[in-house]
Amino acid sequence: MSAPVRVRFAPSPTGYLHVGGARTALFNYLYARRHGGVFVLRIEDTDRERSTEESTQAIYEAMSWLGLAWDEGPGVGGAFGPYHQSERLSTYAQWAEWLMKEGHAYRCFCDPEDLKARREAAMTRGEPPKYDRTCLRLPAGESDARAAKGAAFALRFKMLDGETSWEDGVRGQVTFQNAVLDDLVILRTDRHPTYNFAAVVDDHLMEISHVIRGDDHISNTPRQIRIYDALGWTPPIFAHVPMILGPDGTRLSKRHGATSVTMFRDEGFLPQTMVNFLALLGWAFDGEREIFTLKELEEVFSLDRVSKNPAIFNYEKLEWMNGEYFRALPLGERVDLVIAHLRATQGLPEAALADRAFLERAVEAAGDRVKRPQHFLDYSAYLFVDQVNPDPAAWSDLVAKGPGAPGRLRKLAEALQTVDFEHDALEKATRGLAAAEGVKAGEVIMPARIALTGKKVTPGIFDVMLLLGKERTIRRLREGADRLETASPAPAS
Repeated sequence: MSAPVRVRFAPSPTGYLHVGGARTALFNYLYARRHGGVFVLRIEDTDRERSTEESTQAIYEAMSWLGLAWDEGPGVGGAFGPYHQSERLSTYAQWAEWLMKEGHAYRCFCDPEDLKARREAAMTRGEPPKYDRTCLRLPAGESDARAAKGAAFALRFKMLDGETSWEDGVRGQVTFQNAVLDDLVILRTDRHPTYNFAAVVDDHLMEISHVIRGDDHISNTPRQIRIYDALGWTPPIFAHVPMILGPDGTRLSKRHGATSVTMFRDEGFLPQTMVNFLALLGWAFDGEREIFTLKELEEVFSLDRVSKNPAIFNYEKLEWMNGEYFRALPLGERVDLVIAHLRATQGLPEAALADRAFLERAVEAAGDRVKRPQHFLDYSAYLFVDQVNPDPAAWSDLVAKGPGAPGRLRKLAEALQTVDFEHDALEKATRGLAAAEGVKAGEVIMPARIALTGKKVTPGIFDVMLLLGKERTIRRLREGADRLETASPAPAS
């Protein structure tokens, strides 16, 4: 790089940090780290009606959880602050006035309702809803006089004819005809800047070298390039990363499920999972490798491997990936996460949570089935109740298997009375009973599994017995036999 790399993530604090914004932040962070550059966080909070301090704090929280530490910005400082746009209003006003004096901008006194009506009329005629330049045609003296009398006005940028092109860091050569662009407002009547103008001023003054953002911004880029040119500034390199779509091919939204970063966190996804998963939304290393730590991503990320095509947010893949990371954690950390979840959701009483040794055994027995802490009780709830309430489908299947199961459950209960309660002895007794009955081991194990846990999918049956202990195991086997002998319908779930 001929100049130092300086990139920025510039969210508007109008809600939580969503997947698209988090992916943009990550790509900027990784690009800065790969090139030994600077990652800037700037808060674009000039929308006074929608920007909130709560949303600002939520952005900080989500980025910190992901491990995306910014080098300059709120809470860190830097030579180019302040880093909240609401604290930079005088700077925007200064450069907007300069553009007007140089003939690149003009006052617009048009009433907002009148402008709306004109846009609608243009669309009715099949024309682009562009500003018709009514105020550009005002004589300079009349414009000055109206302003001097206190008439409210916005400042509009005067768009030139021709076309605007740039070499995009992801999409290659991009060209827009200026005829489709508008004389955009750069300063509103309340003296607050619009996005396109404030972004140009800040990116220049903060010496941003690369603007890496979602391709929903691509139509903003020609407008911003024209403003750069009018100000006599050199534009940064623009790189537009692909849109993120839901599994159905439409733009990712709440109807697809969780979309905010903190919601994924609260659902038990690990930060290392989210970073890894987000990195693969529109970027690939070699098309095969999928598991990366943040440090590894910092070493290999490049814009030339970013796709031009939309990325699909695959919830199943995210779940799989979290399982990979979760089971790689030391047992103690997995148990800590399970306890934290159960405590937060009051999933178990404190007395149960206090028996850490038992919880460690239970988490270990559940094994790879638990991809998030939320899954623990799916495979372990039977351990914390006095009597299981069988899953209706599992119970129906068991009833349908015929009259042999009750007797085998009773015989298994009797056999377990006299064996040492350890894994090998339990397995030997269970399989020995199956052999004596002349049936496959599953004909004993599956009824026992349902009698002991109420489910067909659980940890290994002998792990289940060991966790329940001898007394509860034998009692549940007998209760299951009693229930089966009455051929009762499945209990209500």
